[in-house]
Amino acid sequence: MNEKRLELAARRGALGARIASQRDALSYHAESLERLLAKGDATLRGIDWLKQHPLAVGASVAVAVILRPGRAIRWAKRGFFVWRGWQLVRTTLSRLR
Repeated sequence: MNEKRLELAARRGALGARIASQRDALSYHAESLERLLAKGDATLRGIDWLKQHPLAVGASVAVAVILRPGRAIRWAKRGFFVWRGWQLVRTTLSRLR
């Protein structure tokens, strides 16, 4: 009986060490993810500002169109494709949850 207890204690110790190393590896990898998520939060705060100040956005667009209509159209196309890409990524991520 003692031999079995010793074996179980040794196995438990080995599992504890394995768990500790996995926990360390997870925290190491989470640091880079944390930085990436912080950038995403900053981007979302910028989007919130745009939503709260529609007059500023409209005035900026009007000035861009008046000064350089061709450039404004090119940027509008780019913005549309970026927005559609973001919608696709967001939809895909929500399905994975």
